Amino acid sequence: MQVQVVKSKIHRVKVTGADLNYIGSITIDEDLMDAANIIQGEKVQIVNNDNGERLETYVIPGPRNSGEITLNGAAARKVAVGDVLILITYAWMPLEDAKIFNPSLVFPDEKTNLLQ
Repeated sequence: MQVQVVKSKIHRVKVTGADLNYIGSITIDEDLMDAANIIQGEKVQIVNNDNGERLETYVIPGPRNSGEITLNGAAARKVAVGDVLILITYAWMPLEDAKIFNPSLVFPDEKTNLLQ
């Protein structure tokens, strides 16, 4: 049996941009991606703490040490600059592996989105 579990989470980052005219995705500071073990193109669930929106898209890397969190394309309509998000990725694995798996959890500085 395979189960889906949380693989990584970036907890409480602020939206720094919303670009409706970009082709789609979420841009995340590459330092945050590395810390959370998230790769370019990976599917991510976005939970908006400010308005309750939940959506899925894919990740593109942003400049390192920038704190950038930009929603692109149609997803830009689901956020406002300054909204607080939780970003979550999931992985499928055998049940016994899932029981001992430890996800990558990242808690950036809530004002700057930078690693502490």
